[in-house]
Amino acid sequence: MNDRYELIVVGAGPCGIAVGAAAAKAGLSCVLFDRGAITNSLLGYPYYMTFFSTAIMLEVGDIPFTIPDAKPTRREALAYYRKVVEHWGMEVRQYEEVVGISGSEGDFTVRTRRRDGSEHDHATAAVVVATGGFQTPNFLEVPGEDSSKVRHYYQEPYPYYDQDVLVVGAGNSAVEAALEMYRNGVRVSLVHFLDTIDRGVKPWVVPDITNRLERGEIPVYWGHRVAEVKPASVVLRSEEDGSETEIDNDFVVAMTGWRSDHSQLVGLGVSIDQETGIPSHDKATMMTDVPGLYVAGVIAAGHNANKIFIENGREHGGLIAADRLARTG
Repeated sequence: MNDRYELIVVGAGPCGIAVGAAAAKAGLSCVLFDRGAITNSLLGYPYYMTFFSTAIMLEVGDIPFTIPDAKPTRREALAYYRKVVEHWGMEVRQYEEVVGISGSEGDFTVRTRRRDGSEHDHATAAVVVATGGFQTPNFLEVPGEDSSKVRHYYQEPYPYYDQDVLVVGAGNSAVEAALEMYRNGVRVSLVHFLDTIDRGVKPWVVPDITNRLERGEIPVYWGHRVAEVKPASVVLRSEEDGSETEIDNDFVVAMTGWRSDHSQLVGLGVSIDQETGIPSHDKATMMTDVPGLYVAGVIAAGHNANKIFIENGREHGGLIAADRLARTG
């Protein structure tokens, strides 16, 4: 162990980068570790996605997000966050996963594993867990879900051309995926356990999906859940009476959301609210009930990932840096 930092950040997503930028501004030595690339979760977004938020609401580290349009694309965001890392000269260890955290405030040890399998220990006064909310998908938990035809992510419609595809869910991601596939030669249908699309669907998308559903251009099974995934079909079960319907199927795109992995926090003694999944923390400093251990970004929202976005999670970095300065002088 030949390096020591004031702050180690687990996760190099937008909110982790915001912590790194705040640490740099405060003069705190800091390193970010990520098991993937910088903003790895954004790499999994649909290729041609446009953000709901405006560019100014996604800015971090006092670096202007300057683009000709109000709302940035995935590609523009990927370029922007890398520019922030470059501007602040952040030390980011990509493809180096944090596999263990031990110790206490002022004397934490963070163990990492590189792609070659080698493990390394790093000393730090404090640790920030900013691993986001995309570690584990919300599984359907039905027979056949482990089939290769079931996908818990969506990037583009072209692999599904001329195929029977069932989209599970009726939130933003599900609706937009269904519409894009419909317009690119996919025989797409939708299933949702409720009887309408989610309230959070983008306002300008609502008329489009409503028209497609009402005209039967995208068949929809309201009040149903997936009961079983078979090689050439899917069995749907009614929430009302338990009756089953079997439909032809080549792929299942389960847009059922993701959840944070709290295992590292729990292992360190952080209290997790069993109902909400929210780690115990002080909202004024983002420090958990374990001194010197902080959370930043979506992981602080627990099960409700829609509670914290980049636009409010980006503020956590400044709170953490200010608290470290106040505690260490």
